[in-house]
Amino acid sequence: MPATRCGYDQLIAWTEQFGYAPVFAVEGTGSFGAGLCRELLDAGFPVVEVNRPDRSTRRRLGKDDAIDAEAAARAWIAGSATVAPKSGSERVEMIRMLKCTKDSATESRTRVINQIKAILVTAPAALRERLEPLHRGALIRACAALRPGLLDAPVAAAKRALRTLARRVQALEAEIAELRDDLDQLTQAVCPALRQTFGVGVDNAATLLTATGDNPERLRSDASFAALCGVNPLPASSGKTHRHRLNRGGNRQANAALHRIAVVRLRWDEQTQAYAERRTEEGLSKAEILRCLKRFIAREVFRILMGSPAVRLKKA
Repeated sequence: MPATRCGYDQLIAWTEQFGYAPVFAVEGTGSFGAGLCRELLDAGFPVVEVNRPDRSTRRRLGKDDAIDAEAAARAWIAGSATVAPKSGSERVEMIRMLKCTKDSATESRTRVINQIKAILVTAPAALRERLEPLHRGALIRACAALRPGLLDAPVAAAKRALRTLARRVQALEAEIAELRDDLDQLTQAVCPALRQTFGVGVDNAATLLTATGDNPERLRSDASFAALCGVNPLPASSGKTHRHRLNRGGNRQANAALHRIAVVRLRWDEQTQAYAERRTEEGLSKAEILRCLKRFIAREVFRILMGSPAVRLKKA
């Protein structure tokens, strides 16, 4: 069946012959399986997310659609696939797309600014000495106002290149500002309590909302959210040795957002500073204190998300 709306309708019609509503186990619900997942959820079918097939199974049996489908079905039957996928059909999905676009524009701006600095390094001395002392904002404005004239000398080519790149930076900055305003409005509308939390700005809120999706109630507890963000310590015990290690998995963007919130609170929040001082006296390092703070913040954020108006409406 084709991965189109017509194909999805054919699949749903095919399932009706069984006389009961089956559970669909879908791989890649956040990428190539997103369209199928949304159609099935809209049609009222239960959907669970499955991971890619086990590597040993793939080495032993190879890979094709039939093998992958059987592996997904076996994962559901065995009880290893129980996680509900993101619905991807409401405002958080809008936030995800706009945040992705904004991040791309920000990366492009950084790359173009680095190109401007690289050109200045080899530019003619008179031009370089005039522009290098300027800070970034003044440098961009000065380069955008350059008049290269006829392309009859290296200095003219340098001016043309710098002007083109500077105007590209200005266009990207306008694009970033517009997208930031859109994200500001959407995050305020989806979860105003999260935006009012100490240390949570537009970008952090957008990242955390994107990580949980439009249906955060699919997460069973704050421990599930902590595991999603990679801030839960993992057991690394053996025999009589009992210890935990740092979790380097999970959603690293959400992990970075929690880290930024923790750093802001360490800098400006008196309660967090008092906690850090107490833990320092107990012998913890700054890195260990940050890990504890990130776990606490994950619990706080999860409770806020579960108390958002959208979630309360779904539970009612």
